[in-house]
Amino acid sequence: MLCRKMKKVKVFRVTGEIKKPKLATSFAKEVLADKPEHAVEKVYAEIGSKHRVKRFYMKITAVEEVAPEEIENPVLKKIVAGE
Repeated sequence: MLCRKMKKVKVFRVTGEIKKPKLATSFAKEVLADKPEHAVEKVYAEIGSKHRVKRFYMKITAVEEVAPEEIENPVLKKIVAGE
């Protein structure tokens, strides 16, 4: 049997705005990812699929790593806590 080390996954808060011709709104989303680049890609994919927004209508303004105590999403909080 092959043993592999599990990577420590971090929580990132990605903030930005959507600017479509008839819609302008801001967003903040918390996601699990290894690197900030992966977090940005995940946000592009999730928002694009749920809200039918193309990437060029989205502008990411900040990506920050979130400490376990500061996580707002209850599902992510439980995942990080190991419950």
